[in-house]
Amino acid sequence: MVIDLHKCVGCAACDISCKRENNVQHSFAWSNHILQTKGTFPDLLFRYIPTLCNHCTDAPCVKSCPTRAMHKTEDGLTMLDSEKCIGCRACQLACPYGVIYFNIEEPHDAVRQDDKAIIPNCTSTGQEVIEKSGVPLPVYNPGREATMPGIRPKGVVEKCTFCDHRIANGELPACVEACPSGARIFGDLMDSESAPSRALAKHRSRVLQPEKGTSPNVFYIREY
Repeated sequence: MVIDLHKCVGCAACDISCKRENNVQHSFAWSNHILQTKGTFPDLLFRYIPTLCNHCTDAPCVKSCPTRAMHKTEDGLTMLDSEKCIGCRACQLACPYGVIYFNIEEPHDAVRQDDKAIIPNCTSTGQEVIEKSGVPLPVYNPGREATMPGIRPKGVVEKCTFCDHRIANGELPACVEACPSGARIFGDLMDSESAPSRALAKHRSRVLQPEKGTSPNVFYIREY
């Protein structure tokens, strides 16, 4: 993935679409961002840097996993097998980017336990919506179940998968599709004619924390 910071408007549509697509709970952020402000007024530099799993070629999370639950796929994705995860959190400690999350409690439990309407006799509780809709959450995307649990269970880690379930169907990751300014560019970096390859050929790029030697596959071009 290539992220064009010159095009990014900081709207967080990527963050919201990721949560919706992958049923990510409120306290987690598979798609997130870094805010940086440097200098003294009026000479200020503001940066909004979208972040996500870098799907590193030399991924420390994969190296540290004792059960191979965290692994690399043939097409370069860094993926997790929830059934093999023992919750040791070694991957979380090894990741220098802070993009791996651990389900220390039952995910979305606050929604399931919600039994008080905000406006009595007017709005519905979380329990009522779940009961009437017949899905695990008031807003739930069953498509996520294609390659991993729709909601990851307590005791395992989770992170961005580049929406592998969408890629398998020839679709773009949800964050890429939702970006209103076209700041996110996704495709096969092994193909010199792909959109991200062309973007990298045209602009000088950088990655986060290059000194860690992980060879990230999320690149940033230009500036805000």
